Amino acid sequence: MKADTFDMIARLVAFDTVSRNSNLELIHFVRDTLSRHGVDSQLVPSPDGRKANLFATVGPMAEGGVVLSGHTDVVPVDGQPWDTDPFEVTRKDGRLYGRGTCDMKSFIAIALAKVPDMLRAGLRRPIHLALSHDEEVGCQGAPAMIERMAAELPKPSAVVIGEPTSMRPIMAHKGLAILRTTVIGHEAHSSQIQRGVSAVMTAAKLIGRLESMTAENRRNADPASLFVPPFSTLHAGVVHGGTAVNIISRECSFMWDVRVLPGETLSAYLDPFKRYCEELLVDMRRVAPEADIVTEVLADAPPMADEGGEAQALAQRLSGHRCCGVVPYGTEGGQFQRAGFSVVVCGPGSIDQAHQPNEYIDIEQVGACETFIDGVIAQLAA
Repeated sequence: MKADTFDMIARLVAFDTVSRNSNLELIHFVRDTLSRHGVDSQLVPSPDGRKANLFATVGPMAEGGVVLSGHTDVVPVDGQPWDTDPFEVTRKDGRLYGRGTCDMKSFIAIALAKVPDMLRAGLRRPIHLALSHDEEVGCQGAPAMIERMAAELPKPSAVVIGEPTSMRPIMAHKGLAILRTTVIGHEAHSSQIQRGVSAVMTAAKLIGRLESMTAENRRNADPASLFVPPFSTLHAGVVHGGTAVNIISRECSFMWDVRVLPGETLSAYLDPFKRYCEELLVDMRRVAPEADIVTEVLADAPPMADEGGEAQALAQRLSGHRCCGVVPYGTEGGQFQRAGFSVVVCGPGSIDQAHQPNEYIDIEQVGACETFIDGVIAQLAA
């Protein structure tokens, strides 16, 4: 690991870009860093202006370049037992500790530290840098940036999403949809259940239906699938509802996610879920005409399918790993692929360390990624 790379990782980790916060300080730092090297950046603000994506081109505006893409937000550290300051890189025992060292500021930092090398190489085809916001809350920031890149840049040959894969190319992943369902019932004393409609009890039935759909997928799973688990999953992770134990609850909401296999869509599960809601509402409204069930789709990032394209070939050549894999988690790769780009997920660090207290990346992984990007530079300069 070069000193410039370590310094850049430390600078990026020091920005508290937990998804609930703005990422503008980091984005402006990247913009200014690139500007000092004579590289212009394009900012794509969020609708409220509190955050921004950034993309930039190093080298000529020509077709056949490579996009190095990463997200700037990180998950919270609240309640986690950290041994060190999570927003200060600590170097110890061949590792770099800090929030985002693994997921995924190190990849971005390595790319930025390599910009002088890119400029000196005399690239014949460009390297595009793409930095997004709000990936950790459902890949909400990238689509606006991807749309701009597709419209304004000469078509790249490959997009490399630098999520932590231990520098092994990933050819496919599941999609991720995040939803919120709100149940409106009717309050009454809990001794008079005939007068009320329990939002909590109804929500429990709906959550049970999600579990039933997952169980059906488990029974019908393809044993030859490379995914673990080898089926699409539905999971409720947050529930809020009720006022007191002796009051039939008027309102209950729960948040759930759907992780679909490539080839499947959210509608395959949302449509039957909504039909079940309508069935429940028939009885609910006999007691309380105002009863309702509303489901909102908060995020819907598509899966990434195995395309066998140039991005996979590039990553296999440069990483030294011939066999591509699959992962059950989602990335922005499916969004790039949906826009017509050839995509692979390949980056330093292990997903096992992501989102954990005392998150770290092995320095050996940083070095492997430096070598990978050196290979990208060499290929595009040839």
